[in-house]
Amino acid sequence: MKIVQINTFSNGSTGNIMMNIHKELLKKGVDSYVVWGRGRKSQNQNEIYMNDKLGVYFHALYARLTGKVGFASKSATKKLIKKLDEIKPDIIHLHNLHGYYINIEILFNYIKENNVKVIWTLHDCWAFTGQCPHFTMKKCNKWKNQCYKCPMIHEYPKTIKDNSTWNYNKKKELFSNLDLTIVTPSTWLAKLVKESFLKKYEVKVINNGIDLNIFKKLDKKDLKFRKKYKLEDKKIILGIASPFTYKKGFYDFIKLSKVLDDNYRIVLVGLNKNQIKKIPRNIIGIEKQNDYLQLVDIYNSADIFLNLTYEDNYPTVNLEAIACGIPVITYDTGGSTEFVNCLNSTSLSYIIKKNDKYNDKIEKIKNNVKFLLLNNDKIIIKDIKSLDIKTKIKEYIKLYQSR
Repeated sequence: MKIVQINTFSNGSTGNIMMNIHKELLKKGVDSYVVWGRGRKSQNQNEIYMNDKLGVYFHALYARLTGKVGFASKSATKKLIKKLDEIKPDIIHLHNLHGYYINIEILFNYIKENNVKVIWTLHDCWAFTGQCPHFTMKKCNKWKNQCYKCPMIHEYPKTIKDNSTWNYNKKKELFSNLDLTIVTPSTWLAKLVKESFLKKYEVKVINNGIDLNIFKKLDKKDLKFRKKYKLEDKKIILGIASPFTYKKGFYDFIKLSKVLDDNYRIVLVGLNKNQIKKIPRNIIGIEKQNDYLQLVDIYNSADIFLNLTYEDNYPTVNLEAIACGIPVITYDTGGSTEFVNCLNSTSLSYIIKKNDKYNDKIEKIKNNVKFLLLNNDKIIIKDIKSLDIKTKIKEYIKLYQSR
């Protein structure tokens, strides 16, 4: 069995999922390959870096001017097709196809012409919209029937021309008549798929997982973060996102910082240099952490993990915090609340309605933080193995074998 996975990056949340599956397949003797369009260079023959930096810039410019996202990068995609012809994959496993690196028309024409079986893990909603990866903040439901007059053209992927109707119809054409199984990390996204033009395909839910050899409880005496920032006597509220935009609740954290007393410190990981310069004094800003050991130290140093995302699918940061023994509070966003199924603690409140009035919402967050700090010894994980990436990979391998 030959498996080829394709994603925008080889790192980050979606890239790590792809690479973890790849490594496990190789261990099992499966002929596995991974393809990505942006980031580091390949390190062995089973890794294919499309290596078209100029093409990525041109694709981004083309999309900005025309509103057509996923229809440039012809040269790089044709090179990839030649490589696929050499490999002759039994299954192509797709992840994110947006990101200005691949031509979806060339790719899907190849898939159809060669009758290749496809598994597509949707990490957002881009596959069935005419423009956006997420639409919940705009409360837009046009994607259910026909996209037009897109309210999201000034968001990623930014365009100056609305071509959402053309994109929608073209995707609907390209993504039809495939031997395709769709995977979603959350039940929330699975339900959306069943309301879209992809509804005729089988949809399987495989939650995201994390590496429990990395994300785990540490001995408090070994932690360095509190000492480094002189936070030994403070209650730490942690938020992590990259990039840390308003959609990730950046301004909600700012508002929260103004209603907390000096016993608390907010720590935000994933800020840029400009954000760090402007945040209030009771917020500690840290740039994106690529060192997992330092990140786990920060998780273990925190008292509460706060996920104020307004648009998300099934964020792994919730799982990472839980694995490190930190209680989580999240907005009722997408599949972000589905992590609660891992906890044996129904008496505690973890979910805040993101659509509440702003001041009421911030007050509820503050009250829940105080409540959880008094009761966090009651946080019990039913079965920590349910969070393990290896458990999820087994589900993917079983899916490959069933195809």
